[in-house]
Amino acid sequence: MKYTAMRNKVAIGLLVFTALSQPAFAGKATDTLNAAFSNEIETLDSYKASTREALIIGRHLYDGLVSKNYKTGEFIPELAESYKFTSDTQIDFKIRKGVKFHNGDALTADDVVFTLNLVSGPDFAARYAIAVNWIDKAEKLDEDTVRLTMKKPFPLALEMLAGNLPIYSKAYYEKVGSQGMAVKPIGTGPYKLVELTPGLGVKLERFDDYYKGGQKENPQIKTLKFRVLPERNTQYAELLNGNLDWIWRVPKDDVPRLESRPGVKVENAPIMRISYISMAPRVPNSPLADERVRKAINYAINRTEIRDAFVGKDYRIINSACNPVQFGCETDVTTYEYNPEQAKKLLKEAGFEKGLNLSMVIPGPAAGVPEAIKANLASVGINLKLNSLQYSAAVDQWRSGKQDLSYDDWGSYGVGDVGLNVVGNSFADTGEDVVKDPEIIPLIQEAGRIIDMDRRKALYSKALKLIAEKAYLVPLWAWSMNTAMAKDLDLHVSPDEFVPFYDANWK
Repeated sequence: MKYTAMRNKVAIGLLVFTALSQPAFAGKATDTLNAAFSNEIETLDSYKASTREALIIGRHLYDGLVSKNYKTGEFIPELAESYKFTSDTQIDFKIRKGVKFHNGDALTADDVVFTLNLVSGPDFAARYAIAVNWIDKAEKLDEDTVRLTMKKPFPLALEMLAGNLPIYSKAYYEKVGSQGMAVKPIGTGPYKLVELTPGLGVKLERFDDYYKGGQKENPQIKTLKFRVLPERNTQYAELLNGNLDWIWRVPKDDVPRLESRPGVKVENAPIMRISYISMAPRVPNSPLADERVRKAINYAINRTEIRDAFVGKDYRIINSACNPVQFGCETDVTTYEYNPEQAKKLLKEAGFEKGLNLSMVIPGPAAGVPEAIKANLASVGINLKLNSLQYSAAVDQWRSGKQDLSYDDWGSYGVGDVGLNVVGNSFADTGEDVVKDPEIIPLIQEAGRIIDMDRRKALYSKALKLIAEKAYLVPLWAWSMNTAMAKDLDLHVSPDEFVPFYDANWK
């Protein structure tokens, strides 16, 4: 079955291309990387920011105690030159010497203690509470050592510290507060703020006194300019005119046309986000209480064909409820290849030979995929009613048991650990858990409260095998992202959906 008609309904509008045959990218000549985002950069106080764009810029203005190497999975010392777990609830950090804030002040252990205690306090209201609500306290042991104490063993501590907990200057923050940090921040990062024009853009320049050590040292490009351009066609025109060097989140339908232009290249990178269909087997009188029906749904959906039609072959088909790049993602699980005849057989065995009716909630735009899923299920006798709602309304419908299925995606907050995947979020007897499986709940709960990584991996493996065996959801695919840029620019998106502009260079 093909989905050309459906795809045409959701296709991106025609690109506005210029007549230039060879764009002259100005960025390389002036050592300025010109990038564009669609979303406004609402604040430069990273603890109050919500958009990925603002958080990306924050990682260039600020540093944390550690960072993560996504190629190796290792945590690399950053503002801390070393760290050591002294117990399941305590980590000691040796603070790096010679680090300066952008105003010339030296980083001290006092800045670290102040920041961690501030942002984890009950009155601070960090935008992402999950990043800080595990912290009990930070204290200075000596001039170079800080001890971080958790409220209880928290296996994601280093994940949260790696980029999500920037360290602020105590003296500067006490002077200007969050409002001051939002518009004129001072950090220790490899770039410093030069100009902020609300609603229009941000300009950063390389910080020449940046310390040696960590993964951000030696940034190659002197100036980073980020413009806010909400219209995609405007971004394309500016890229092709040579006024931009880099844009991201390019839809697959636009890739061939951009790739055909001289001086432009498009790169694709895998990211943490996955798409899936959740099932609610505990809804009263639901056919989904029967495992055979859940398996039939898995067999009935042609994931490969739907993926190819709507999101592209760069999206990797997954068989488990996690992204393979995450720690603890068990991929050796029960799989369900497209087999509509097997789906019909299972439905007949379950007493639904004449068909059945189900509903599926869709939180926001979904680019035709739900319609294709509906068509697949109709071919085996399942009539699927689609309910597209705003995110909050969709979540309310799902949690209150008013929908049989939910089509969704999950980015794990960019954290490379199954503990923040859909597994840790939806199978641990939380408000998100509509399955409530007594075999799975204790596995996920134990994995979420111990530090032993080998034990955690074994627990997640067992849980993921059970989730697949019992067919509680339909894993679809792991996302990837297209970026378009000047051919002379070398820059790659990380799996956590952050962009390390400090690693960029001109060829």
